[in-house]
Amino acid sequence: MINQHSENLLNTELEKISDAGYKFSWFDWFCLWYPPGWLILFNRHWQHYHQDPDGWNWLEYGLFLFPFGFYLALLSRWLRLGCRSPRREIGEFNPKYQEAFSQEILAAIVKYYFRGELQQIENLPQTRAMIVAMNHAGMCFPWDFITLGYLLGEARGWTVQPLASPVLFEHPWMIWWLPPKWSQVLGGVRAELSDFEAAVAQDKTILYAPEGLRGPLKGWSQRYQLQKFDISFMQLSDRYHIPILPVLCIGSESLHPWTVNLKKLQRLFKLPFLPVSPLMIALILFPSMGVWAMKTRLRYFIQPLENDINSVKDRTALYQQAQQLREKLQTQINQLLNTIKTIRQ
Repeated sequence: MINQHSENLLNTELEKISDAGYKFSWFDWFCLWYPPGWLILFNRHWQHYHQDPDGWNWLEYGLFLFPFGFYLALLSRWLRLGCRSPRREIGEFNPKYQEAFSQEILAAIVKYYFRGELQQIENLPQTRAMIVAMNHAGMCFPWDFITLGYLLGEARGWTVQPLASPVLFEHPWMIWWLPPKWSQVLGGVRAELSDFEAAVAQDKTILYAPEGLRGPLKGWSQRYQLQKFDISFMQLSDRYHIPILPVLCIGSESLHPWTVNLKKLQRLFKLPFLPVSPLMIALILFPSMGVWAMKTRLRYFIQPLENDINSVKDRTALYQQAQQLREKLQTQINQLLNTIKTIRQ
């Protein structure tokens, strides 16, 4: 149930400072190009629009920038809060804050760092109610999802809501790294069937990974190899007569290259994945780099709408239909990779 008081509070705060949007300072530009500083950017932007006495302070931000300093900052904040976790007060999706975050933070990251671009934009429909199905990879913060959401918003003015692992909402580590309920406020939909179905029923634009966590879990050795597709998106597409828009991302596998997943430690810490790569030493020194990724070029190839999803009641037949779509998209990915390779030669 939507907390109306929290939503009204957030709207009021945004309106009060609508004429004083967040502007990049020299420190913010420094944080953009200094990997441990990305977490500072996210939190500083949140604090600009919200009263957040439990958030990080300037002393703790300064500690982020030094080796092992994040651990001291975490201890400082924990002691400052009286040895308790941050409060969780606001937690509902707010399109106004999503737009502010997109224009004031994501724009710089997408344009100058990931160089995100849409290809075959003529395949973008005018309708907003759809499931945007994309190959998901990178074994890191979901930058391929976030970048596509930003680009679709710029191209069509859509409000895109990504389906996200429940870990991004409730893992005890997340409430220390990112502002409380940050994922929900920015529009994340919990990757649970009931939440997914509710969002689709409301005619929203949902960004979805048919591979689920199998996409990023596969690691560098299987890059650009689509994993088994779930069937829930096809079931909901048929039930609510909402089309599926396939999008193929090239470049996402390079967000964290040469990475493998440590499954036993991943399960121990109850994380969606635990990537290990040559960057691991840097991540130990600077844990705040957990939201950072390698500089790359993210290109999104928009495919024609899938409107001919057959109404299939039998689960086995529906599974086969989903895998046929996976094979079709795998062929297209292979063709794109060959084309890009030829152009580079």
